[in-house]
Amino acid sequence: MAVLRTNILDIEFENPFLLASAPPSALIESIDKAFKMGWGGAVLKTITPDDLKMFEASPRYAVMKEKGKVIGFQNIELLSHKTIRYWVDGIKYLKEKHPTKVIIASIMAPVKKEEWQNLVKILNNTPIDAYELNFSCPHGMPEKGIGMAIGTSAEISSEITKWVKSAAEKPVFVKLTPNVTDITRIADVTESAGADGFAAINTVQGFMGINLDTLEPNLNIDGMTTYGGCSGEIIKPIGLKCVAQLRQKSGLPILGIGGITNCQDAAQYIAAGSDAVQICTEVMINGFGIINGLKSGLLNYLEEKGMNDISELKNIAISKITTHEKLNKEYHLHPEIDKKVCIKCGKCVKICSESEHQALSKDDCQIKLNIDNCIGCSLCSHVCPKEAIKMCC
Repeated sequence: MAVLRTNILDIEFENPFLLASAPPSALIESIDKAFKMGWGGAVLKTITPDDLKMFEASPRYAVMKEKGKVIGFQNIELLSHKTIRYWVDGIKYLKEKHPTKVIIASIMAPVKKEEWQNLVKILNNTPIDAYELNFSCPHGMPEKGIGMAIGTSAEISSEITKWVKSAAEKPVFVKLTPNVTDITRIADVTESAGADGFAAINTVQGFMGINLDTLEPNLNIDGMTTYGGCSGEIIKPIGLKCVAQLRQKSGLPILGIGGITNCQDAAQYIAAGSDAVQICTEVMINGFGIINGLKSGLLNYLEEKGMNDISELKNIAISKITTHEKLNKEYHLHPEIDKKVCIKCGKCVKICSESEHQALSKDDCQIKLNIDNCIGCSLCSHVCPKEAIKMCC
């Protein structure tokens, strides 16, 4: 029988599913409820010094839907408004009630050594399991010189990591932003500064569009808007890429984040190098109860693959990710059409002819392939409405 238990930095996780630092982890009673329902842990909504003033906007969310399903989410929400005392008392309460659950304190402060270290010294006196340094909030806080303003600067990220590590009594994860040219550059300097692991990624800065009836932004705050953090399944390819890039450069533990909606997504993140995963948007859309499907689905997958635990799945895809230059350019596939499934709609012919190659034609209601013109790009197989085209040798 497979198990979901895993150990990261000598921290025992009963399962690899954590609430990300976000609205679902903003209240002690919410985290309490999530723990009762089976979540393995939670990253607290980011704790800041009590004198760091924040003013929220309303509304603060916008979504992108496809056939009624939310596939993209934009938020401009800021950090925790609760006091440090609230969190100190809450952490103690949660750990006493749920001793097997992992609690990670996300923290952020102005770029001042004493501010970061004061936060850490206070939280050292609680039973947290680790710290997560929020170097990556893409909205609101960068204007104050913190959040993503930290995570896009190698120098500042390195300096703050050193400050925290010199004071912290628990492992330190650095939460990285994808809003950089090369995420591994920030990872390199923070690892050199003593980081024990990474959390990747935070939200992708974006803009959720314009209402063409009103010609006002979809996220409309009194007629105005701003760029915000985009999440949900639309950012999964970015999150997976960043996790894989980090794993190719570093052996430190990685908490994978970004667009995880089901157990298959979680399995992909683990195969790409994650040690555990954090989830936010799917919880905000469908609630804490998704944990049941996540756990049972991942467990079933491991058992189907003959794996005992997630350590056998971790990193399994990394050796298959390389540079374009190193790909085998002699390897070519060509489309084969299943005549029993094909409805002869001709869409593949149209798309092939309008996308450069003109390898497909329709003659006497039959789809034909001119193999000499085919470059094996696979576009036809992706646009076929009946999935009647397979790429074969």
